[in-house]
Amino acid sequence: MAEKEMSVVRNLDVKRYMGRWYEIACFPSRFQPSDGVDTRATYTLNDDGTVKVLNETWSGGKRSYIEGIAYKADPNSDEAKLKVKFYVPPFLPIIPVTGDYWVLFIDHDYQYALIGQPSRRYLWILSRKSHMDDEIFNELVEKAKEEGYDVSKLHKTPQSETPPEEEGPQDTKGIWWIKSLLGK
Repeated sequence: MAEKEMSVVRNLDVKRYMGRWYEIACFPSRFQPSDGVDTRATYTLNDDGTVKVLNETWSGGKRSYIEGIAYKADPNSDEAKLKVKFYVPPFLPIIPVTGDYWVLFIDHDYQYALIGQPSRRYLWILSRKSHMDDEIFNELVEKAKEEGYDVSKLHKTPQSETPPEEEGPQDTKGIWWIKSLLGK
């Protein structure tokens, strides 16, 4: 039996989507530090309509980060299907790595979002605040389930009461971000 087509947000207001999002839960990737905390993504609109992506996590007190660019997979479609391209260290900036980023759900106020991929191997629950009410969390999990995701793989990301403001000591081995976005 063929899996049903995933439903994706239409007419995403990209400007409203910009800014900082906290990772509330995700499918863990074996490339991601299992002790990563305060994981977050910050999106900034570029003049050419692409989006600058900054992904950060803290592991062992050190900040790991990776930067990339997101853009619409099909400029003529109204669906929120994006591609995210990262440049892989240590070959900067020669080898780009591209992954899918599909916005499966976003609330009316752009406060929380469900992000997936056509492979269904990766899933993210994002929120503007570093903590999410259980009721909303469970609603998003239910939506993911309806879209054919194995939600038993969801892992909650630890978020501090006061998320780090400073960029902190850097750890540049950001390669796990890429692998996790690639869905490999």
